[in-house]
This record gives sequence, C-alpha cells and structure tokens, in this order.
Amino acid sequence: MGLDKRTIKVDERSIQLLFGQFDKNIRKIEKAFDVTYVYRGDELILEGDERMVAKAEQVVNDLLVISKKGKDITDQNVDYAISITNSGEGGKVSDLENDDELICHTLAGRPIRPKTFGQKKYCEAIDNNMIIFGSGPAGTGKTYLAMAKAITAFKKGEVERIILTRPAIEAGEKLGFLPGDLQSKIDPYLRPLYDALYEIMGAESFQKNMEKGLIEVAPLAYMRGRTLDNAFIVLDEAQNTTESQMKMFLTRIGFGSKAIITGDQSQKDLAQGTKSGFDIALKVVRNIDGIAICNLTSKDVVRHPLVQRIVEAYEKYDSQKPKKK
Repeated sequence: MGLDKRTIKVDERSIQLLFGQFDKNIRKIEKAFDVTYVYRGDELILEGDERMVAKAEQVVNDLLVISKKGKDITDQNVDYAISITNSGEGGKVSDLENDDELICHTLAGRPIRPKTFGQKKYCEAIDNNMIIFGSGPAGTGKTYLAMAKAITAFKKGEVERIILTRPAIEAGEKLGFLPGDLQSKIDPYLRPLYDALYEIMGAESFQKNMEKGLIEVAPLAYMRGRTLDNAFIVLDEAQNTTESQMKMFLTRIGFGSKAIITGDQSQKDLAQGTKSGFDIALKVVRNIDGIAICNLTSKDVVRHPLVQRIVEAYEKYDSQKPKKK
C-alpha cells in the first residue's frame, strides 16, 4: 500500500467537537491509525498509509455526524468508532445517537441509550421478549440498561411494580457478622441496584415508591413461593444462583411481567463444585419462544478503555488454561 492524503471539509463548530479538549480526540485517531493530520481553514487533511487513512476518514466522518446532530463527542464515541472500524464489522457510532434509541434520562438529565451495537441488540431483545438473559463481562451495561428499561416501563404504566433481586452471596470474601436489622444486613449485597435506582429515579422518588411497595429490592431467597404478576423483574449476578434457585425464579414469573436475568460467567462466587444455575439455564431455555439470550462481549464494555483491555487480557488468559476433564 502506498501513501495517501484525504481532505475533509469541516465547519468551525464541528472541528471543536471533533478535536475535543486539548485535541485529545483527533490525537487518539492519529495514534490508532498511524496517520498525521493538518487543519487549515475549513479543511482537515489526513496523511499516511492508504488503508489506514481510509479508516481514519471513516471514523472522522462518523464522529462529524454526531457533532452535526448537536451532540458532544465523548471518549466512548471515539474509542468505539475506532474499535468497530478496525474490526471491519460495519456499523456507525452515529447511528446509536438517534433519538429513537433513547431509553430515558437520569435525574441529572443525562440521556441513557445503548452505546454499542451489542447493547442495542440487548435493548431490542428486552422490548420484544418476556424473559431476557444478558450475559457478558463487567462494564457492558447489562444491569444498568435493565434498570433503565424497568424504570421507564414503570413510569409509563406498563407494569405496576419493579422487583430487583440478586443472590446474597459473598464475593470470595468472608464478611462475617453484619450489624443491624435484616434490611441492614442485606443492603450491602444489593448496593449496586440501589446506586442505579438513585441515579435514574432519584433517592426521594425511590423511597416513596418503595414505601408503597411499588419497588422492591430483595435477596433472591425472598422470591420463593410467590407469583410475580404485572411486574418488571431484574435478577442481577445470576451466575451465582444454583440450579434450583434459577428454576425457582423462572417459575415465579406471572402474567403481564417481564424478567431480565443478567450474569457474568467469568465471575462466579459459588462454592467449589456447585454448578451455576445461570449456565444451566442458558442451555435449557435457549430454544423457547419468548425467551432471548444476549451475549455481550469485551467490545461492549463502556467503562474506561483500560477496563476493556483488562477484560480482554483475562479472556485470553482463561482461553489458554487447560480445560478440566
């Protein structure tokens, strides 16, 4: 491949958003594709290897579409645009910034929408199925998007209540005796669910609805013997359920309800030799109509780019381990 030069017309406002603070966005593109850039007047000139310049141009044009929609270009936009362009999978980050992808806003006004195409498929599965399994590593938005969907459905009157649950199991550490009443004892296990509720709904609104019994946050063991009608149910950390717990939960779901079960198969805290109910369920129910299984990957991690690299490094490490017979 020879050298190439591409010229892109850019208006003043768009160039400011594209370049980012201290030119961090354009420098990230420059480094990712080993190209150089020059900005003159209303022209951005990219130079370098022909194939790499074409990729850099693709990323720049994609990000410019976001800026023309009047939206800020985030670090995640830039990182994901580079990632999907390098992978050759197709798709444009700007397509994820459409208003029809919006789920809701946080209390602070921040829009919540899928940030990757894996997340988009996950959200579509939630809209179109009664039971949804979301499997994937940390940082892929499995629980947060499920919470956003639950709160949105509740506010629209599509369900009468929200039920959030997870198995109360110690994450590889013996926590010992926890002081306080029963609620105080279980709250530490459910804290991630509270955090999402506070951010999206607000602490005051959450407390009012919780006092009315319209929002329930409880350990999985509390679901036994119940039938959950007209509810949006989120089971988090499902990789830590046993086979009997998962079967119990799935058979609680009643009419007018929707259930999202999220889990990270690489982070189990079950006793040695105990099979994960999440793993078994993914095999048992995969061909049942009305049930969707979404597998998010390291490409869908939306935390700091370093988290994505950590997840990928562990995936590589685990793949090289000798398999147990």
